[in-house]
Amino acid sequence: MNRNKWSIVCDGIEMAISSGQYPPGDKLPTEPELAAQFGVGRHSVRRAIAELAKAGKVSVEQGRGTFVESGPLLEYAIGQRTRLRKNLLSQGIDIHGELLDAQIITASAEVARALNLVEGAQVLQSQRITFGDGVPLAFGRAFHCPNRFPDFVARRDVLGSATEAYKTYGIDDYLRAQTTMHARLAQAHEAKTLKLHPQTAVMVVRAIDQLLDGTPISFSEVIWAASRVKFTMTNED
Repeated sequence: MNRNKWSIVCDGIEMAISSGQYPPGDKLPTEPELAAQFGVGRHSVRRAIAELAKAGKVSVEQGRGTFVESGPLLEYAIGQRTRLRKNLLSQGIDIHGELLDAQIITASAEVARALNLVEGAQVLQSQRITFGDGVPLAFGRAFHCPNRFPDFVARRDVLGSATEAYKTYGIDDYLRAQTTMHARLAQAHEAKTLKLHPQTAVMVVRAIDQLLDGTPISFSEVIWAASRVKFTMTNED
């Protein structure tokens, strides 16, 4: 019987979202208000909200409330020339990124191998978060050789993209050498950063970009909100 009650609440909220009663970005009524509206206990409301959050229909923000997810599922094409801004701007999405941290660190074995560096080499690690129409889509780390790319973080921030920053080093074109992807449940800090339910899936994307002659220039590991982005693998440029 309890399952039936939370299912009714879940279906009712979903119908209200689909009909436009609660448009994208809108805040849902409070837990007590929803409990009174559907004639159920607050436990049933909490279960319904949790299921909707795991499905990517709503996002729960601690201290603020529950909001309808903004915008449709985005398309992200991964091919020979994968460019984040080009991918998302072409869909009419307002892309905004923020630098979270940047520092010189000792490369892990994985990073050193990806960048063809000696073990123990120093690398520039930059951490960024990307928003689409104000909604957090992804965050992660990118690694570059600091000798090859001095001031890379500052140049990228001024110019707005890695592609434009590479041009200041004489790199007009580069290719995606390798992409690996796997899905898992979000860790606590990932769910908080991406404003996801703790039991929501994320997609972990690791990538190596290289020059046309095969020289690696970057390695990255990005955590994507799986419910907000659909990946397509393509051989086209």
